[in-house]
Amino acid sequence: MHTAASGLRAVGQHTAKPLQEFKAASHDLDALGALGSLLGAKSEIEEGMTTLAKLAKELDEEWKAEAKLIGEISDAFDLLDVLLAAAARAKKG
Repeated sequence: MHTAASGLRAVGQHTAKPLQEFKAASHDLDALGALGSLLGAKSEIEEGMTTLAKLAKELDEEWKAEAKLIGEISDAFDLLDVLLAAAARAKKG
């Protein structure tokens, strides 16, 4: 469980730069403006890219919260193992 929690925490480190580049690209759609038929689509594409970037950020935040919960559950199981081992030793002694 600790490994899974660590993996989820690290996702943001791997996605931060691509997400930043994606956000920047959403504001640099000038090439579409040169094509008259796509002029109206430029704002829709920009809005869609902004929405996708926002969702990706929210997903990263959700993964961080889940990683924290998994870590806490793992710690609880580790403590339970210690308590059960101590109880077993006390019962033998």
